Amino acid sequence: MDAPPDLQANRGSRREKAGGEVPPGSSSLVTSAASGTTRGGAPRGTAFLAHYARQFGTLAGLVGLSVVLWILTPHFLTVSNLLNVAQQTSINAVIAVGLTFVIISGGIDLSVGSLVAFAGVVLATLLQRGVPVPIALLAGLLTGFGCGVVNGLLITMGRLPPFIATLGMMSVARGGALLFTDGRPVSGFGPGFRWLATGEVLFVPVPILVMVAVYAMAHFVLRRTRFGRYVFAIGGNPEAALLSGVPVRFHQTMVYGLSGFLSAMAAMLLTARLNSAQPIAGINYELDAIAATVIGGTSLMGGQGSVMGTLIGALIMGVLRNGLNLLNVSSFIQQLVIGAVIIVAVLIDMALKQRRR
Repeated sequence: MDAPPDLQANRGSRREKAGGEVPPGSSSLVTSAASGTTRGGAPRGTAFLAHYARQFGTLAGLVGLSVVLWILTPHFLTVSNLLNVAQQTSINAVIAVGLTFVIISGGIDLSVGSLVAFAGVVLATLLQRGVPVPIALLAGLLTGFGCGVVNGLLITMGRLPPFIATLGMMSVARGGALLFTDGRPVSGFGPGFRWLATGEVLFVPVPILVMVAVYAMAHFVLRRTRFGRYVFAIGGNPEAALLSGVPVRFHQTMVYGLSGFLSAMAAMLLTARLNSAQPIAGINYELDAIAATVIGGTSLMGGQGSVMGTLIGALIMGVLRNGLNLLNVSSFIQQLVIGAVIIVAVLIDMALKQRRR
């Protein structure tokens, strides 16, 4: 799924200024959107179809995969199993929301898995020391947010490439988690905290409700707020966005802060579910989250994507893993299959982009 249609509709005219895009909400954007035309004078309806074609294709892939697995194993399409898939997917899905914002802005965050471990052990240690649950949760979330902000500052103020900055943070956070716990897991929490994993509201598990709430809020922010529009503008052309008055450094820093915050939220769900926080938790979580984002149609080049597409991508990965487990497929083969799915998703995305040109 690409940037909002009004942003797409004006890229051609806006590149006359500062060699790229002007911030959303400018007079040229409003004028072009009102005229009902898109880049090159194409009808606005064409942009609408292109805007949603990728997401509908991904959704069709999820439905098709579910039908195939239902045919292969009758145990797949049961209420208990589908709730299990959603619960297992919730952790990766929450992390992937933050990565969606980062990748749309033109960056990458490799530290999310280590931040899950670091925020998790901070949260768990405070709980073991008798700190009230709300304060411990807040401390864990602030830990993730703080590490994310450091990532953003290293990139915006230190001029480090996102890959290098977040790769360094991945090692620092992992080492911090091991040092904080002396390499040992922290376990044994009260029922009040564990309710986050075991509780239900109207027969729906709490982790699923948390995931739905996160996606609803993220979709609103990305599509209906100035912050979200600036994220697309920065990913499309950061130099042009800067010349147009967009506070690029601030928004890039906050995007990484959001990624760290959501990684800490995933740590909260994981710790409650396992009744334990381990300093080695979250290994390769960044790969799963990036895969969900890419499968959902977010471009690694920045400027295009959606959280709804990411949700579908995360569900595809969860459904695929669950189905392969039900079919007793070896974990080694599962890695091969998931890798192939990621490659195919990127190839399809590139092919669709070439057709639009």
